[in-house]
Amino acid sequence: MSLCDPMWAATAQPQPAGPVPAITTARRNSKLPGSLTKPPVTLRFDIRFQVGKSIVSAAKKQLTEFETGEPESEELLVREKNGESSDFGWLPAFPHVLIASMSNFLFGYHIGVMNGPIVSIARELGFEGNSILEGLVVSIFIVGAFVGSISAGSLVDKLGCRRTFQIDTIPLILGAILSAHAHSLDEILWGRFLVGLGIGVNTVLVPIYISEVAPTKYRGSLGTLCQIGTCLGIITSLFLGIPSDNDPHWWRMMLYIASVPGFILTLGMQFAVDSPRWLCKAGRLDDAKAVINDLWGASEVEKAITEFQSVSKNDGSDLNSGWVELLEEPHSRVAFIGGALFVLQQFAGINGVLYFSSLTFQDVGVTNGSLASSIIGLTNLAGALCALYLIDNQGRQKLLIGSYLGMAFSMFLVVYAISFPLDEQLSHNLSILGTVLYIFTFAIGAGPVTGLIIPELSSTRTRGKIMGFSFTAHWVCNFLVGFFFLDLLEKFGVAPIYATFGGVSLIAAMFAKYFIVETRGRSLEEIEMSLNSNSQAGDK
Repeated sequence: MSLCDPMWAATAQPQPAGPVPAITTARRNSKLPGSLTKPPVTLRFDIRFQVGKSIVSAAKKQLTEFETGEPESEELLVREKNGESSDFGWLPAFPHVLIASMSNFLFGYHIGVMNGPIVSIARELGFEGNSILEGLVVSIFIVGAFVGSISAGSLVDKLGCRRTFQIDTIPLILGAILSAHAHSLDEILWGRFLVGLGIGVNTVLVPIYISEVAPTKYRGSLGTLCQIGTCLGIITSLFLGIPSDNDPHWWRMMLYIASVPGFILTLGMQFAVDSPRWLCKAGRLDDAKAVINDLWGASEVEKAITEFQSVSKNDGSDLNSGWVELLEEPHSRVAFIGGALFVLQQFAGINGVLYFSSLTFQDVGVTNGSLASSIIGLTNLAGALCALYLIDNQGRQKLLIGSYLGMAFSMFLVVYAISFPLDEQLSHNLSILGTVLYIFTFAIGAGPVTGLIIPELSSTRTRGKIMGFSFTAHWVCNFLVGFFFLDLLEKFGVAPIYATFGGVSLIAAMFAKYFIVETRGRSLEEIEMSLNSNSQAGDK
């Protein structure tokens, strides 16, 4: 997760894609209804979002805002417009989020690490020329990620994010070392499976962790670091892969290097905090208060604890939520939204477009695969950096809608360039423009927002299970798109396939318009109370 989903390929083998995936002052949005190591940084921030003294009054207040569209406090908006709130409220949480985002760096690195070396690996291990086995070495990663996503929710509920991170580095490190040391097809397959298993857990884990430790006002901005981490991981793997053109055994060194971020993550998490919400659920109130004091400020401690306990009392939050609870309202609604968002994200064609982009660049004379990959990677990174600012400035819903509309326009532009009688050079230039624009607009919204908004909408009790379910849907669709894309391309051609991607993007924009509520500027507890209130009102 999501996913974050900048996974892409620019060579002969399609790669899996995932979630994927703004340090600013955000104004409140009023559309929504209803043993610990202390961090070394202790700067405080000021959240100006106030919660009612009781769950009933808070729920009524938020439900009224959702129905009327009126903000609760005009004074709040004026104060934030005048820039009175701190510009450094994100800083105490940043080191912890940065360490967690190392998981996404690993995610991106393992995506890109097979781009070039797969030919050398196949030659050395004795399956060169067998496209099925070459594809299996790449796609076994997705199978592992699928299994990891299913198990992640239960691990997070029982162990908390911090310990789960550390345990999850075991398959990541072992998988990388086993792959690097492989002398047979079986060994490389097991290594890739273990890496995928670890990545599957982390794609669920990172958005949950960031959403629960980040200050409300900067939650979106810090959440975008997932996408940026993935982009940097891909770019790093491409850069380190350059020597593989001259050294057929360099792939082993690249895979050994892949184990290093795992060790960094293990060590870093020893100094990171656990989620204060999980600590509260686990009955470790003193630890929760210490984390809130260090990350959010002393003035937020009592209010936050009261908020956590109110929600816990309301939904019975504990460490043993069950999968069957996803069939109950409002959890079933959020699970549906989460699964649908990832299905739409994948069938909007990010894997296919990124795979075919190498051929598109070749049409205009960019025959260097590394150069084409670098252009795509930098475009992806540029979009993620824009999302860093926009996600808390403009809000999640607007970003999703705008992103999918941009992706639809890009696809139709490529279809126009291919299908209509244009000058050959103009046709190629429009195809390049459409491809780059598609990737850029994806990285602005559909990539980072999808993985971020699902944990924001989920309740404290079922957040891990809903994220696990959503990413399971993601990996299934990811595999289907990667598996069938080339066959469909051969049977129907580029234009019909890209037109379908554009159509799905339009459907995704409409889905975001009518099913996604804005979560910008609201604490997770306020979101949960509002959704519960709205659900209860609907039942009546």
